[in-house]
Parts: sequence; C-alpha cells; structure tokens
Amino acid sequence: MHGFANPARFLKIARWLMPLCMIAGCVIALAALGWGLFLAPAEKLQGETVRIVYLHVPAAWLGMAGWMGIAGASFTQLVWRHPLAGIAARACAVPGAVFTAVCLVTGSLWGRPAWGTWWVWDGRLTSMLVLLFLYFGWMALAQASEASDAAEGESGSLAPAIFGLVGAVNIPIIHYSVLWWNSQHQPPSITMGKSAMSGDFLYPLLAAMLGFTLIFAGVVLARMRAILADRQAEARLRRKAMATGFSPRGQA
Repeated sequence: MHGFANPARFLKIARWLMPLCMIAGCVIALAALGWGLFLAPAEKLQGETVRIVYLHVPAAWLGMAGWMGIAGASFTQLVWRHPLAGIAARACAVPGAVFTAVCLVTGSLWGRPAWGTWWVWDGRLTSMLVLLFLYFGWMALAQASEASDAAEGESGSLAPAIFGLVGAVNIPIIHYSVLWWNSQHQPPSITMGKSAMSGDFLYPLLAAMLGFTLIFAGVVLARMRAILADRQAEARLRRKAMATGFSPRGQA
C-alpha cells in the first residue's frame, strides 16, 4: 500500500487505469441496462416496475461503498498518514453522494406503485437519507478544513477523517435495518453465497453492479488526478511567490 504513497507513481498508474475503468464500466453498464430493461421478463407481482432494480440496487451499493471508501481512507490517514488518503476520501465523496441520491429517487419511484406511497419512514429509507446528509456534512467539513489549512499555512487536518470513521456506523444500520425493524422494504434478495432471485433477474443485475462499480472507480481516479493537479499547481504558485518575495496574503 505504501508503494502508492508517491503521487507520481499513483498518477502513472491512474493515467491508464482510469480510462480503462470508465470505458469498460460504460460498456458493461449500458449492456446490463439494455438486458434488464428490454430482454429480462417482467416480475410476476411487480410487473414492469421491477426494472428499476437494475439502477436502484447498484446505486444503493455504491452509495454505501462510497462511504466505506471514505472510512477506509480516513483510517489510513489517521494511522499511517498516507499522503493520498485524504485525497482519496475527497474523491469518493461526490460520486458516493450522487449514487445515494439516485438510490433515494429510484426507491421513491419504485415505492409508489409497490407500496402506494412515495416515502415511508422505515429503517432502510431513513438510514439511507441519513447517509446522504452525512455526505453533505463531510464535504462541508472537508472544504472548511482545507480553507482553514490554506489560510494558516498548514495541512493535514484530521477532522474530516474522524468524521468519516464515525459516520461509518451508519453502514451496518442500513444493511441490517430490514432485519432489525419491521419494514415495508423487502429483505435482501442477494446474500453471501446465495440469492432469492431467479437467473433472469440476477445476471443482468450483477452485470449492472459490475458496470456501475467500474464507472465509480473511474470517476474516483479522475477526481484524485484533478485534486492532485490542483494541489501541484498551487504549490508551484506558492514557490514562485516565495521566490519573488510576494506573499499570498498580499504582503510583500
């Protein structure tokens, strides 16, 4: 892991890995959505509305995976002071929040014909909404910490990392909410080593999850490259300002 701590080494790998993930992910996701929307059969009870599953489930998975990425990067930053850990956490936040929002919207669209209402305050939906608010809070804290560090000439604020670890408590709550509480949301259809879904629905769903996961990975790598480029440009400006005797605060 520490071999990737060098930004130059990471950028060398990300330069070819990012487009590979994006292209492969888009191809697989589009094929899976086409399979699920046009070739897979309608469900006996839910009819055509079941087709939302091919977007809803991958979005739910990546919404939770995005926060686990933040938590993993936060742990790495706190324990090993990995120089790319904070950047990785920032890169996971926006796509994780987007997929969480997509999960909530598609779940509402699915819930209207299935439950007769757009929203219910059950454990799964409420904990997923809390996750979206956690993303917003983390991004605001990370931005404030970065602005404070820049103003004071420091770096490496640990407040977002601590928040990222604390917020991870919500992930098992989301996962087990349909088992812990009486919920209108259906129990998990896919568990470790087995599935309650028939192959007609399962295979396009798994393909969609793989495709969207690759897209998520590509977006995270692209964002990490962009953040590194911004920081390198800022560092060059600071060095140039110091060489010319100009202070970033406007003092010569």
